Amino acid sequence: MSDIGNFPLTGFVRLSQILAPSGPIPVSKSTWWQGVKDGRFPQPQKLGPRTTVWKVEHIRALFEDREDG
Repeated sequence: MSDIGNFPLTGFVRLSQILAPSGPIPVSKSTWWQGVKDGRFPQPQKLGPRTTVWKVEHIRALFEDREDG
């Protein structure tokens, strides 16, 4: 997993910041989007027609829960 110390504490992040190798979640884009559809991963927010983001707090909860369990 990448260095989660560099992951923001608040705000919004794009998918490229979430998925490995840059981000803390080691899954592919297709697995991520299937997980969003299935409810395993948080729902995104649209900021514009081509801009999709996720709340940092929701993403941090995913990988912090993974480390605990």
